[in-house]
Amino acid sequence: MSARAALVLAALLMAAAVGAGAFGAHALRSRVDAAALGVWSTAVQYHAWHALGLLAVGLYMLHAPDRAGLPLAGWLFVAGIVLFSGSLYALALGAPRAAGAITPLGGVAFLAGWIVLAWAASR
Repeated sequence: MSARAALVLAALLMAAAVGAGAFGAHALRSRVDAAALGVWSTAVQYHAWHALGLLAVGLYMLHAPDRAGLPLAGWLFVAGIVLFSGSLYALALGAPRAAGAITPLGGVAFLAGWIVLAWAASR
């Protein structure tokens, strides 16, 4: 992942998080129960935080383009958003509970992304 790709993806993922938040607040409120709205809210929060994390990775890459680990950290944040938030969005919209088996994989990707970022920063 290049710095440019990280910054573009971060901006697009942040826009998607804002859209998902608005969708949950306005369109889903009358269609799903409170528990599903809570799941949706959790998905949006992790989605947004990790899009911001990807933004930070992209900015770091601009200042240290040869820093090992930064592209991997970025891809791990993207994978986490897709797997963690994506599975929670699906569950909130009525996907079978088996879709929840994907959620921890996204959580591991988030954790790994932060650990790789810490490793890259410490070098």
